[in-house]
Amino acid sequence: MSWHKSSYSGEGANCVEVAEGDQTLMRDTQYRDQAHLAVPADEWRAFITAAADGEL
Repeated sequence: MSWHKSSYSGEGANCVEVAEGDQTLMRDTQYRDQAHLAVPADEWRAFITAAADGEL
């Protein structure tokens, strides 16, 4: 898996990166060497869809 951040994030230091696969991993760019969150890919897709639809 490779980590990436949204193109909307710009070059600022306060960003979140994700790595997508069977699980979606999330981490803070300021603390890359520390822990990350992991959620099943289908739950991540549901979250992104709900956010895009204005449900959150």
